Amino acid sequence: MRQRRAPSLSRRSRHRRPPRPERKKVTLDQPPLELTVDRLSSGGDGVARAESGLTIFIPFSAPGDRLRVKVTDQKRRFAHAEIVDILERSSNRVEPRCSLFGNCGGCAWQHLDYSVQVDAKKNIIRDALKRIAGLKREQPIDFTPSPIEYGYRVRTRMLSGPEGLGYRKRSSHTLCVVSKCPILVPELAPELDRVNAEVSLLASSKESQVEWELVADTRGRSRSSRLPIRNSGDSNRANSVSRFHFLDRKLEVSPGSFVQSNGAMHAILHRAVLEEVGTGGYAVEIYAGAGFFTLGLVDCFEKVDAIESSDSAVADLRVNLRSQRNADLRVLAADAEEVVPARIDDIPDCVLMDPPRAGASLSLLEGVTKLNARRIVYLSCDPATLARDIARLSDRGYRLRRIQGFDLFPQTPHVEVLASLVRE
Repeated sequence: MRQRRAPSLSRRSRHRRPPRPERKKVTLDQPPLELTVDRLSSGGDGVARAESGLTIFIPFSAPGDRLRVKVTDQKRRFAHAEIVDILERSSNRVEPRCSLFGNCGGCAWQHLDYSVQVDAKKNIIRDALKRIAGLKREQPIDFTPSPIEYGYRVRTRMLSGPEGLGYRKRSSHTLCVVSKCPILVPELAPELDRVNAEVSLLASSKESQVEWELVADTRGRSRSSRLPIRNSGDSNRANSVSRFHFLDRKLEVSPGSFVQSNGAMHAILHRAVLEEVGTGGYAVEIYAGAGFFTLGLVDCFEKVDAIESSDSAVADLRVNLRSQRNADLRVLAADAEEVVPARIDDIPDCVLMDPPRAGASLSLLEGVTKLNARRIVYLSCDPATLARDIARLSDRGYRLRRIQGFDLFPQTPHVEVLASLVRE
């Protein structure tokens, strides 16, 4: 009788890794930990590693800090902690300019030297390209810091409640009342005072946390608007519109329409984008907004299609393009997914995209690649969603040619990224 062979291990089980040693659990009720911060995360927190190997995120810490921290929230792979004491102060630290720093949710990095902020933002972009876009070779990053570190915001949105006007506290819906803000351009200080006074008169109102938009334009004129705008008719436009001048461009923006917040970077960003789109016969701009880049595209291309879905932005776009009546220019007031590729008649030399933080939808990217454009220039305020979309475009025949970073938001971890892709 043939002897039965002992069951063999499957290929998977033969090569199975030995189980990882179980991490020693960090509990919320244990004594404070002493940790050294290694780096900054994409969310802005300092990152340290406990003896157990657990990654711990620590707000308002700096690389090189030696800290005593208390764990506030524990997950399986990571934890959050707050600073109990700074045992050794990192040389990367500076004194914050705002007395509300750490309480107000508007800024996360006022305690960091600006050169450290710039390096961290480069690393955030680099990490997203490697981890999410899957780039095997490191891509050089051309980075442009902001020419000013404070007093740069020409536009902000704030909330008002019975206590006054301000921003939400960090990781909270509670309002942090702001009477002055060093991030805003000085021209907005009187407007902030005026709105705070108006809000205090309405303190008995039953409404909670009404949103306001404060804007200062290049004429030195400031305004505030309660959002949403209840009456946006032409009769009110002259009194509420803000006007921005950069290079030889003039841009009008009404309440609720988007404009880049860092006025000192307007000309720099505009010039950089136009250099990447180049020149040619035909360009398609997706998420055109009020026409910040459209004004330049009509000088670079014989024909331009500008796509925008926001009613207020489309109204601004048409006003801003009145001086371009001789240009072959079409404004498509619709969702981009409805227009691309259905209403695009020719092969563009370039597609310029400036989507919201969530990035472009998969259906839009598929539509864009069907246009077979020679170049795609993609401006993003979120490196992670940009990296995701670069991966999708790479799968559809486009190669990343250049990546640039722009610091539009000093004292925060936010960064603007410009990607240039070419058809293979």
